[in-house]
Amino acid sequence: MRTPRVVCIINQKGGVGKTTTAVNLAAALSQLGSRTLLVDLDPQANATLGFGVQPSSLRASLYDSLVEDASIIEVRVTGLAAGVDLLPAHGDMTGMDVALQALESPQTRLKSTLADIRADYDVILIDCPPTLNQLSINGLGAASGIIIPMQCEYYALEGLSALLDTIDTVRDAVNPALEIDGILRTMYDPRSNLTRDVSRQLVRYFDRLLFRTVIPRNVRLAEAPSHGEPATVYDAKSRGAIAYQALAVEYRRRCL
Repeated sequence: MRTPRVVCIINQKGGVGKTTTAVNLAAALSQLGSRTLLVDLDPQANATLGFGVQPSSLRASLYDSLVEDASIIEVRVTGLAAGVDLLPAHGDMTGMDVALQALESPQTRLKSTLADIRADYDVILIDCPPTLNQLSINGLGAASGIIIPMQCEYYALEGLSALLDTIDTVRDAVNPALEIDGILRTMYDPRSNLTRDVSRQLVRYFDRLLFRTVIPRNVRLAEAPSHGEPATVYDAKSRGAIAYQALAVEYRRRCL
């Protein structure tokens, strides 16, 4: 039986299009025929909302499975837009960092939880919080690969260096098999001299890790969450949706 690719979408810097990437890549991969699960590890629950699921309406969230040992089958929400399944987040996850530390093997709870449903999927995407905490470490501990979304700005370059150090630390301590699948340039504006300059530096230093697909600044990507849909469903012909569809094709060719 083929092992699914478990992919952490992570950046310690907020506002880089992390959740937008998680939601739209999940939808685009599913539309290409990959059985896809999205795991929302961010207490803000934006990926959950991005698929039109209201956290207040949930019977159970990922918190219940990771901390209270609820069945992952009870937590899973199936058959969302584009056929994506979801392990949803809830505001109660804000206290999970402390709760996890009190449990046995706190850094691998997610990996153990996913074991019961891994065989149902070709790819599992994990939307991590924009901070390094027990939730992020659980995501990295469960993953086989990492996608790093980043804007082409100088502060982002500094943040990328810190994130790569963090990944090395987690690889040494928790998950030796962890690999970087790719770095994704988001909110890309080719008219900006700064964007082009930083992009050239990324090509110079990380060429093999860079996805050739870039995600443009696009109003449809910003509008889609308020409609509870990925942009690939909300407006499949928009520039943002087309870019994520191209990313899904590139990702499948490279990693799946």
